[in-house]
Amino acid sequence: MSDASTVLAFDMGAGSGRALIGEIIQQENGQPGRLEISEIHRFPNTPVQIGKHLHWNITTLFQEVKLGIQKAFLSGYKPKSYGVDTWGVDFGLLDKNGELIGIPYHYRDTQTVGMVEKTCELVGRQRLFEESGLEFMPFNTIYQLHAMVLAGSPKLDIADKLLLTPDLIHYFLTGQQVCEFTMATTTQLYDVKERTWNTKLMKELGIHPSWFIDPVEPGTMIGQLQESVCQELNVPPVQAIAVASHDTESAVVAVPANSSTFAYLVCGTWSLLGTELFEPLIHPEVLEYGFSNEGGAYGTFQLLKNIMGLWILQECKRQWEREGDHYSYSDLVHLAEGAQPFRSFIDPDDLRFMNPADMVSAIHNYCRETGQPLPRSKGEVVRCILESLSLRYREVVERMETLTGNHYEGLHMVGGGIQNELLCQFTANALGRPVWAGPIEASAIGNMLVQFVANGTLKSREEGIELVKRSFPIISYEPQSIDEWNNAFRNFCDITRGLNAFPER
Repeated sequence: MSDASTVLAFDMGAGSGRALIGEIIQQENGQPGRLEISEIHRFPNTPVQIGKHLHWNITTLFQEVKLGIQKAFLSGYKPKSYGVDTWGVDFGLLDKNGELIGIPYHYRDTQTVGMVEKTCELVGRQRLFEESGLEFMPFNTIYQLHAMVLAGSPKLDIADKLLLTPDLIHYFLTGQQVCEFTMATTTQLYDVKERTWNTKLMKELGIHPSWFIDPVEPGTMIGQLQESVCQELNVPPVQAIAVASHDTESAVVAVPANSSTFAYLVCGTWSLLGTELFEPLIHPEVLEYGFSNEGGAYGTFQLLKNIMGLWILQECKRQWEREGDHYSYSDLVHLAEGAQPFRSFIDPDDLRFMNPADMVSAIHNYCRETGQPLPRSKGEVVRCILESLSLRYREVVERMETLTGNHYEGLHMVGGGIQNELLCQFTANALGRPVWAGPIEASAIGNMLVQFVANGTLKSREEGIELVKRSFPIISYEPQSIDEWNNAFRNFCDITRGLNAFPER
């Protein structure tokens, strides 16, 4: 028998994936229960270069998901349901027989280079923003598909349906084809004002509207594991639930805010800084500042900004390892603490940092072009990255306040990046306001909360937020050296606004 107070969450990011069990433990003293999470399976998510293209290894990811389900039951758990959250925008194509066509492209694949400009030239930049509400990120689904159309990809000739990554995983497991709402809004092909697919735009770009399934809301029951999967894994037919399957939106569900007006930063490979609204915000300044309106759970929209994030540090670490220098992240942070402050800055969103062959050289080139000292030591490089991210966060928070008319008392930071305590402290310093860090596993926890509400274990999202507050520590960082950071922010803005990165500047 399954247990309604136990669920299984798959949380997959750009570098790794995890299967986690969530259990609501009722306390013997009659106090409200606590959520306990246990990681039962972790696996790498390593892209594969094949010829000219970079791909996701989707068959290996699916095998790892199946292994996670099997491990859950072998470990003695009896989850009532499971849900999957992943990164946005990427997809697989199915033929009329329901077979996967080829290997899905990775969002960092070079096929989309120049596609933002080509697409906007064809349909108009203003129109594209007003209809989709999204910033012009070069990897959005629309640009991937338009690139395939212009390349005459034969895959499109036999495509019958398009499934975004978490929906594709669910299809492999249940046999049911669905499209979850939060993922649909990452494509730039969803009309946020009309709340439907933008079929007119699709036709203009040579994209077939028939490929797209009407979205379902987070919390929708998809179906049970199909019989063949149950037999292979020797498990019962667990119920699949479409959670807020874009990992950012799952994380926002778990933000332990005390009010409906709050600012958050989902911190990891990418940094997603935003606030929750109940309607998309579509006006020229949103476009000018490069913000997005992405669909959230429970009737919300997220006004947010994509910032390159800790990807830059991750790639530097990889580069040093290729050169034979092996450092842990804690070692690198320690080196950064001893480096000279405010020596040089980068714009984290400069496109040169998207997927360079050598990230350290890309940082040096940026500093050289802006007339700054080159960060030579590893500590100087890491400090440059962390200070620049923190100052960029301040810039985005202040712009978000201009857009919404709201003032945010502090910033909720969630996700794996908050384990970098120096980044959290730098962010508080840069903002001149408190940072509240936690929980770390926000995407998986939000995934679980949607399942618990759908199962009837929790009555509402609000009850879920109170559960999060009782269950996970929140660390407060108070701002320090405010005058020095204010001066650094002015210098950062002078330097970064001198070079164009994304179209906002």
